[in-house]
Amino acid sequence: MPTLDPPIGPYDHLQGVLGAEVDLVEYGDFECPYCRAAAPVIEEVRHRLGDRLVFAFRHFPLAELHPYALSAAVAAEAAGLAGQFWPMHALLYSGEEPTLTQADLRRYAETIGVDPATVLWPATRAVEDRVEADFNSGVRSGVLGTPQLFVRGEPYRGPISVSALLEAFED
Repeated sequence: MPTLDPPIGPYDHLQGVLGAEVDLVEYGDFECPYCRAAAPVIEEVRHRLGDRLVFAFRHFPLAELHPYALSAAVAAEAAGLAGQFWPMHALLYSGEEPTLTQADLRRYAETIGVDPATVLWPATRAVEDRVEADFNSGVRSGVLGTPQLFVRGEPYRGPISVSALLEAFED
C-alpha cells in the first residue's frame, strides 16, 4: 500500500498540533459501523497520548454502500466553516446506529449552534470539493475501505484497539 498522500498538514481537520511526536490519520465514513466503533478507541488513544499525538480526519464516504455518508461528510465540512467540525464529527458518530437523514443533520447543526440551512444541500456545494479532495487523497494513498488509519504516514494494518494503536506508536 502506498504511503499517505498528501502528508498530514494544516489543511487537515486536526486535534493536536502539527509536529507532534506521532500522527494518526483516519479516512472515515460517517455511516460505516467500523468507523463508528473506531471513534471511541481513537478518542481514548488521543486522551492517553495527549500532546504527543496529532490526529487528522479525512473523508472517505463509501456512497455506493452508505446512502447518507456523502451528505454527512459535507454537513461536517459545512459545520467546519463555522468552526464546529469536531462537535459535528462527534454527533455524527454518536449513538448505536447512524442517524444521518437531512432531519438528523439539521438537528445536529442546531445542537452545535450552526444555522441548519448551511449544512444541507444546496448550501453545502461550497464544501463538496473538500470532501472530494479528501476522497481522492485516500485513493492515492491506497485506501480501499473504512476506517483506514495511517500511523506516521504509513498504513496501519493491525486491530483497532487502544492497546494495539498505542503499541504501533511505540514502534
